[in-house]
Amino acid sequence: MTERKIPGIDEYEGAAGGWGALAAVARAVKSQMAVGRETSALRRVNQPAGFDCPGCAWPDPKHTSSFEFCENGAKAVSWEATGKRATPAFFAEHTLSELWEWSDHALEDEGRLTHPMAYDGETDRYVPIGWEDAFSRIGEALRALPHPDMAEFYTSGRTSNEAAFLYQLMVREYGTNNFPDCSNMCHEATSVGLPESIGVGKGTVTLDDFAHCDLLFSFGHNPGTNHPRMLSTLREVSKRGVPIVAVNPLRERGLERFTSPQHPAEMLTNTATPIAQTYYQVKIGGDIALLKGMMKWLLDADADDLAAGGKGLLDHAFIAEHTEGLEALREDLANTTWEQIVEHAGLKREDIAAAAQLYANAERVILCYGMGMTQHRRGTQNVQQIANLMLLRGNIGKPGAGIAPIRGHSNVQGDRTVGITEKPTQALVDAIKRTYGFEFPLTHGHDAVEAVRAIRDGRSRALVCMGGNLAVAMPDPETTIPAMRTLDLVVHIATKLNRSHLIPARQAFLLPCLGRTERDVQASGPQSVTVEDSMSMVHASQGGLAPASEHLLSEPAIVAGIAKATLPHTKVDWDGLVGDYDRIRDDIEAVFPIFRDFNRRVREPGGFRLYIGASERDWGPRGKARFLVAPGLGEDPVGGGHELLTLTTVRSHDQYNTTIYGFDDRYRGVSGRRDVVFLNRDDMKARGVAHGDPIEIVSQVAGASRTVSGFIAVEYDLPRGSAAMYYPEGNRLVPLDSHDPQSGTPAYKSIPVTIRTLRDPHADAG
Repeated sequence: MTERKIPGIDEYEGAAGGWGALAAVARAVKSQMAVGRETSALRRVNQPAGFDCPGCAWPDPKHTSSFEFCENGAKAVSWEATGKRATPAFFAEHTLSELWEWSDHALEDEGRLTHPMAYDGETDRYVPIGWEDAFSRIGEALRALPHPDMAEFYTSGRTSNEAAFLYQLMVREYGTNNFPDCSNMCHEATSVGLPESIGVGKGTVTLDDFAHCDLLFSFGHNPGTNHPRMLSTLREVSKRGVPIVAVNPLRERGLERFTSPQHPAEMLTNTATPIAQTYYQVKIGGDIALLKGMMKWLLDADADDLAAGGKGLLDHAFIAEHTEGLEALREDLANTTWEQIVEHAGLKREDIAAAAQLYANAERVILCYGMGMTQHRRGTQNVQQIANLMLLRGNIGKPGAGIAPIRGHSNVQGDRTVGITEKPTQALVDAIKRTYGFEFPLTHGHDAVEAVRAIRDGRSRALVCMGGNLAVAMPDPETTIPAMRTLDLVVHIATKLNRSHLIPARQAFLLPCLGRTERDVQASGPQSVTVEDSMSMVHASQGGLAPASEHLLSEPAIVAGIAKATLPHTKVDWDGLVGDYDRIRDDIEAVFPIFRDFNRRVREPGGFRLYIGASERDWGPRGKARFLVAPGLGEDPVGGGHELLTLTTVRSHDQYNTTIYGFDDRYRGVSGRRDVVFLNRDDMKARGVAHGDPIEIVSQVAGASRTVSGFIAVEYDLPRGSAAMYYPEGNRLVPLDSHDPQSGTPAYKSIPVTIRTLRDPHADAG
């Protein structure tokens, strides 16, 4: 980094974790939670008899420690179990117009919502409303729509299986499949791409497999910030002497070295365990090129070995028995030159060959990947090229090997499993008819992008949000937010205030729900909910804290209240289901047989794993896994000449998705600010930009430009032609129509931009 000193910008020399993590946990707890009863919640996080962390979806080990949480998990728990409250008195003091000027951090930092609220347009304020009145008005508004397809029903990934199942049941009895979901914005490319490749849209490994792999690839994710509990697993892999290969444009501290707060020897000696043995800084958008380069090397080396009398480098027996489509892939790779591969990947040919050689030498390989692979215009094809690479050597469906998509929110995968999808199958239609006696359309509904388009165009007039911060999470706020202001009805089910709640419709309701940390008591007694982690393990979660307010309802109870008010002739026993969540799980099992013996198995410590066919080399209806060709190399083809950079959005260490806990990004050396754009030194020099300069960023997508300013340039270690800034600030540069056409995932991580300095040249002269 340059010698020029910029306030809040410095180099961080430490490892991930360590004393810095413990200090951050202490600050989070001190700022939010009362010592004693509330802080006791941390001892129950991710424990067999406790609650699932409301943060990431990393699985729990079979043998949990006393403190089975990470720094960011502690932040998530303290943020939810806070002693702060946003009461009716708070809303009486502030108009929505006034609150709009607050930061996202300040809004959520006001604390837990305590009462159901309705928007009063005359005073521009939320005012208290009784639950039954709220349900009645919501039901009346939904029934008044000319057609059910004029309503959108969004789901956040923190929603439990039980709440999500009831939610999709209500919406389908209402008569639509409009289910914009947070998955649409993160791993939808996995859900769409992997079924075409291996027959299932989920990962194929378990946590136990990490103890048996002999090589691990980490593509496009930052575990130190986004899923820190994974660092303990990576540490164990590294301690076994297993090579870990990181592939990521930015050098991230969590992929370099880790000091485990649960290992006193490392803490007391201030030592760290190295994580990645090799680190390849691929250009943003260069993943297909890298993967094709590795496969091209493998095919060439395999042919040479066979010609020399060897058995080859590919798993020919596996390929013959379990796959189809190799010849088309072989032809595509033969027609791809090394010059093209090197140019697009931004890596040397010998580095790509070295990565391929490592892969060829290993017998049991796990490949982990995150949203750095999915949030692109060709995200689905990225995922399918990963599958191709793994299939070449039979690294799916055997111990210690497989694909591991690293999911974000704690139940984003589970919501999908229990029916939150805009693409219903005939099997789902038949199962719901058999179980409940009603039918619903088989037509595809709206995903997140299509939902905003429909709202913008006036085709949708109502929006119900089960959690989340949809307006901020979506790209193109200049389109999204004005569109949402035109709605007739908006309903938010939430624990804390966020910016999306400040976009009023003709009628707007803010309904406070129980959090993951809190006791949920219904007619039959205390209840537990269930969640599914990134590796398809389903386990129970039961909060232990008293609710933040006596006026809170559980998510299932709120869904049931809306359903009863909306569907006067419903065929569902909503009160019976809410009174005993075991009954909800019985119905989940009836509709989705994959949950066989649900209530018994979920009571076993650690829960159970859902059947994943590809893990058993069961490839689904096609009978075989498929090699799929991705034409070309450029992941996100753009024009505009050599001045263009490709910008990715990233999360800071003090945030989780749209939740901003604070303004520090410790591992990247940023403190007290978020107004930064990370740039390569040579790119800055070529554009006359100095470290710390105020800059203007202009995106060039689909013939339109979008401009943001008020940011500073920060020199950082990333490849030439690449840039990064924080999400959601960077969403302003992403048009609504810039997304993967196969999955609908917005291209948050491949934005063509130009950068120019706004520095006053006379200031330097003076």
